[in-house]
Amino acid sequence: MGLTYLKNVVTLELNQDKCSGCSMCVIVCPHGVFELKNKKSQIVEKDLCMECGACAKNCPDEAITVKSGVGCSAGIIMGFINGTEPTCGCDGDIGCC
Repeated sequence: MGLTYLKNVVTLELNQDKCSGCSMCVIVCPHGVFELKNKKSQIVEKDLCMECGACAKNCPDEAITVKSGVGCSAGIIMGFINGTEPTCGCDGDIGCC
């Protein structure tokens, strides 16, 4: 298993009725959140999701929704871009990563 962020807070949702089994989510997910089983995508471990949005952006069936740019991934990405420590910019407000 990979890194777990915060338990039970991930906004990731998969509508299996819409899923055609193209496996794009399996291919693009950096944390291996998805697997293909019985010709449909399934979420293996939701808490591994860093909400980067790659799965939803690459899903041709619009079967995946996630609020990308929230929580830990946004802080890590912005820290990397700015050359600073990871921060989500909330200045320590409750509910922040």
